[in-house]
Order: sequence, then structure tokens, then C-alpha cells
Amino acid sequence: MPTFKTLDDLDDLTGKVALVRVDLNLPMHDGSVTDATRVEASAPTILELADKGAKVLLLAHFGRPRGQRSSVLSVSMTLDAVQAVLGREVMFIPEVQGPVVEQSIGILRPGDIGMLENTRFWPGEEANDMAFARGIAAHGDIYVNDAFSAAHRAHASTEALAHLLPAYAGRAMEAELKALDAALGTPKAPVAAVVGGAKVSTKLAVLENLVGRVQHLIIGGGMANTFLAARGVDVGKSLCEHDLAETVNRIMDQADHAGCTVHLPYDVVVATEFAANPASLRTCNVHEVGADEMILDVGPQAVEALADVLKTCRTLVWNGPMGAFEIEPFDTATVALARTAAALTQDGSLVSVAGGGDTVAALNHAGVASDFTYVSTAGGAFLEWMEGRELPSVVALQA
Repeated sequence: MPTFKTLDDLDDLTGKVALVRVDLNLPMHDGSVTDATRVEASAPTILELADKGAKVLLLAHFGRPRGQRSSVLSVSMTLDAVQAVLGREVMFIPEVQGPVVEQSIGILRPGDIGMLENTRFWPGEEANDMAFARGIAAHGDIYVNDAFSAAHRAHASTEALAHLLPAYAGRAMEAELKALDAALGTPKAPVAAVVGGAKVSTKLAVLENLVGRVQHLIIGGGMANTFLAARGVDVGKSLCEHDLAETVNRIMDQADHAGCTVHLPYDVVVATEFAANPASLRTCNVHEVGADEMILDVGPQAVEALADVLKTCRTLVWNGPMGAFEIEPFDTATVALARTAAALTQDGSLVSVAGGGDTVAALNHAGVASDFTYVSTAGGAFLEWMEGRELPSVVALQA
């Protein structure tokens, strides 16, 4: 596993300024935060630093202001939610560097928390400009990164700062990196990966990386239709990328050479319309899909077989649903397999790591998100990690 410093490497921080990169890019409705999960994830880091006597300055982006100030994209929009989660007062500072920040640090006492303005108001942030980063670093004694969700961005507040100050991984970042290492870095074999979702084209790099690293690759969602079609199965009106047949067959060949078994459904749930409990709903063999039908979920026999596969595995990586889980009853396969994985995890026989927006929603829908070993809320960063790519801000922490 890559080595990096954590908060365990810090002692008394009384009066020191800790610049902490967090994720405050929160969903909003009518000016209020609708989901503070990302704040809750970083709360232990923020409070631990404050309790060690640091003056904690939060660094974050909010939306896409593209280097321009915008009143509706000020991180102050998240201030109430942050204070509610932390249970502490937080001072909003409308700059990220300069005399205003210096004066605010003078007002803060050891253990106090401040929130700097949206880093993306300055073009130097997304340009990863070292001069801009130096301006921010001038106010800090240490840098802590607790925003894995932004780890795939080489920006000033996620990458450059780590080279300018003593750099540490926050508690959420530390937990994420340990979970990911357990899943694909140094996993216990056999390893299974569930990859679902609508389109193969969005996950080509993921599939190509996984076939060489896992023993079982379980394909679900609309992606499975493309794999079935490439194998000569008539998938009717199903969502399918027919033009990717050659690519899919190449991935299957790669899997074959690597000793990775690709699992495709052999029974499926079909209907002539995508609606809740349609009259045309039926379960059939994949070779019996009608010309006017679409595959909307994996069938019960295939789910049972996949559950048996998971029982032989020690590690599971999950990204994407098995079917069109948003509408009943096409959530059945996703829920059943997720509950099997959760039960195996609770028994101690499986390390299960899941990530991606649809995946988190599906696991919450199944009521098992808290039963997995680790569920990542990071979207792009989690996907790039599954593609086997280096994440700039993680690499910077190892420097």
C-alpha cells in the first residue's frame, strides 16, 4: 500500500494553522443543503485537528464558477449545514489568501474553525498554478487532504499545496485509501467485481483494467445486453451498443487469457415497456427475448448462481446496478445480490467495497449500504481508481 502521513503523525498543534481540503460541493435546493453526507465524512478530521489546538481553515470548491466570483456559488451557502454537522461555530472568510485571511487567522483562537471562499473563484485553482498555491500556503503550517472525491483533479488546493507544506491524509481520505487497497491493491483472492450501468462505452477502461486483476467479472445493467448481443443473442428492443461488439469480444478474450470468468445472465426479466409492474412483464431465457421486448433486469436463476459465486470469493468491488433498479420490480436482482454481499460481509467472509452515485443509491435502496465494508461516495475519483489510473492528489500525499 502507498505510504502517506495521517493525523496519527501529529501531536500538539496549539496555535498552528491547518489548511484542510474538504468536499463542500453539496446538493442544494432553494438555497439549502439537501444532503450533508460529505460534511459528515470530514467531520472527524476537522474536529480532531481543532481539539488538538489547531486553527482549522477549510478549503473547498462549490459548483463550477470557472475562475469568476459568483454570489450563488459562494461556499458560504453551505455554512449552516457545516456548523450543524460540526456542532461548532465556523467563521466565513471571503478570500483564500492575502490580508483578509491573515486578519481572520489573528481573530481565530486555537481550536476555532474558519471556512475560506470557493477556491474555484480564482483561475489558479483549476490551472494548478503554483504561485496561487503559494499564496494559500503562506497562511498555513500544515496541509490535510480529506477530499478523496476530488482526488482525480490536479488542482492547486488538491495537489500543489501538498508539495508546499507538510502534507497529511485526513481520516476520511485514510479510510478510503485503505479500503481501496484492500479491494484491488493487495486483495484477498478470489476477487469478484460487479460492473453494471447503462453503457459499456462509459466503462471500457474499467473493464479492461479489471479483467487482469479479478477472478470473476459480473456484468449487469444495460451493459450486459451489449455483451449478450456481441455473443450473438437477439436482445430485442433492449438498450444496447451494437457497434461495440468487437470491443466486447476483445475484452472477453482478454479475460479468458487472464483466467477471469465473465458472468452474463442466462435468464432475464423482460417487458415491452419500461414502467412499474407492466402487464407484459415476464422472465425468460436470454435466447427467448421477443423482438418487441426489452431486458430490464437479471433473472432469479442467474442471481442465485451469482450469489453462489460471491460465496466462493474473499473480496468484492461493486460499481453499478444489475438492472433498472429505479423502478420496481426491476430492482429485484440488484437488491438480492446486494443483500447476499452484505450478509457475507457481516459473516466476515467477504471484504466488500462499493462506489459511484448509482451504486450508493442502489445499496441504500436495498438497505445494506452500512453492511458493506466500505461505500465510497466519490464518483469520478472512484471510477478512475477502478480504471487503474493514478490519482494526482493521492500521489502528492506520498511525495
